[in-house]
Amino acid sequence: MGEQLNSLDATFLELEELDQGAHMHIGVVMVFEPRPGGKVPPSLPELAARLDRGTEDLPRFTQRLSKPTTGGLSWPSWEDDEGFRVQNHLRAARLPEPGGEAELLDWLGEFYSERLDRTRPLWEMVVVDGLEGGRWALVSKTHHCMIDGVGSAQMGHFVVDTERNAAPGSRGASRRVSPSSPPSLKPASTLGSIGSSTAGLARLPLRAASQAARSGAALLRGGAGLARHPGRGSEALKRSRALVDVLVHDEIVAAPRTSLNAPTGAKRLFGMMRAPLSELKEVKGALGGTVNDVVLAVATGGLRRLLIERGEELPERGLRAMVPVNLRETGEELAMGNRVTSLYAFLPVAVEDPLERYEHQVHEDESLKSGMQALGTTTLIDLTQYAPPVIHSFLARSLFATRLFNVTITNIPGPQQPLYGFGARMTEAWPLVPIAANHAFGLAVTSYDGNMFFGLNADRSSMPDLGVLAEGMRDSLAELLDAARAQAARSPAAPE
Repeated sequence: MGEQLNSLDATFLELEELDQGAHMHIGVVMVFEPRPGGKVPPSLPELAARLDRGTEDLPRFTQRLSKPTTGGLSWPSWEDDEGFRVQNHLRAARLPEPGGEAELLDWLGEFYSERLDRTRPLWEMVVVDGLEGGRWALVSKTHHCMIDGVGSAQMGHFVVDTERNAAPGSRGASRRVSPSSPPSLKPASTLGSIGSSTAGLARLPLRAASQAARSGAALLRGGAGLARHPGRGSEALKRSRALVDVLVHDEIVAAPRTSLNAPTGAKRLFGMMRAPLSELKEVKGALGGTVNDVVLAVATGGLRRLLIERGEELPERGLRAMVPVNLRETGEELAMGNRVTSLYAFLPVAVEDPLERYEHQVHEDESLKSGMQALGTTTLIDLTQYAPPVIHSFLARSLFATRLFNVTITNIPGPQQPLYGFGARMTEAWPLVPIAANHAFGLAVTSYDGNMFFGLNADRSSMPDLGVLAEGMRDSLAELLDAARAQAARSPAAPE
């Protein structure tokens, strides 16, 4: 009998079963310069040989679900796929001419519109040839029930090296790539007592919690057991207060209704924006806050532009973003499953002045860091583990309800040194975060080698104007840079 999925991992399977418009895979697009000597991109046998060695450290990539659905009285388990061959998860594609960024983005939209086959290990990788200038790309797709974004990024490290001429097949701790520090929204004061316990990506509204309790006594018994055995009385009290705060807050302050939460179709559009990391650091250096605050402010400016172009009234309180927070400890980079919790940040799209809007964003994020939201979120998802799968399938939809959040925004730290794949330098890394039913847009951001890459995943039917959002984000960063430089010009020069 293999390892059984926990409740959070199973949630990502349930979301797909509940709505055909939900695709719960994550991904990354790694773009490379031409290989030395005019070589073509790596062949599938070359890539298979490299990944075969990587799966020794990531056995989950050779396992499949014991059953393709989550219904019944128990969740699926991970079991070895006796017929596993890494070659079955690899394929090659070629872009149409001229092989520019537009052609690559179109291809990515189609690729990420396709679900993974649940009868096999839940991942695949494609070698994409035909990019202009002799460039090529490796594109991955991995189901979220297997691993979270930070863990998924580590999979790519088995096909890249820190040296251009690394010996083929070399691997081990010495060549694994270390990401930069975790996102700055991680609130140590509220997450420190949680450790490596199972964490949740979203919160459950009060009415859903009460309905679930009425539907099954198992949830109540589990919650009572957790309360009776908290480890320490002070921690139990802290968790209880955080849980009450989360439930009450969700009932009183819901996410606003906007066109960003229309019914979701099965087809996707993929967009991309890049910016020097130095520009984001320049903004936070002059205006305060963190790089993560700048990321959220850039997204806020783009979403403001989108709503204005659509002729919608801007919600006074702002849009609400779900911001996953990494809980992985040092040494857990390759751990399977999800090691995340969430914070819910309001994005002040109704504020016109970019500097004032940024100040609002920093204040909002500081309030989240010092609050109890993340601990309440984690406590609530811990309670849902006690619900049997037949009840938990109902909870899955509530965990990602539109009343909880309008958009997902995640920031995944990446390495700041150049990486090489099969002798070619990797120039860009574009991340993908999934969107649940009735959510039109998700933003994933990663840093790599001095740049920030914004991956925009959108529902094709409800967001054909994705380009408006991307352009608004570019303009938002430019406005923040202007404000930062004006602020720096007004400040007295520091003494030498």
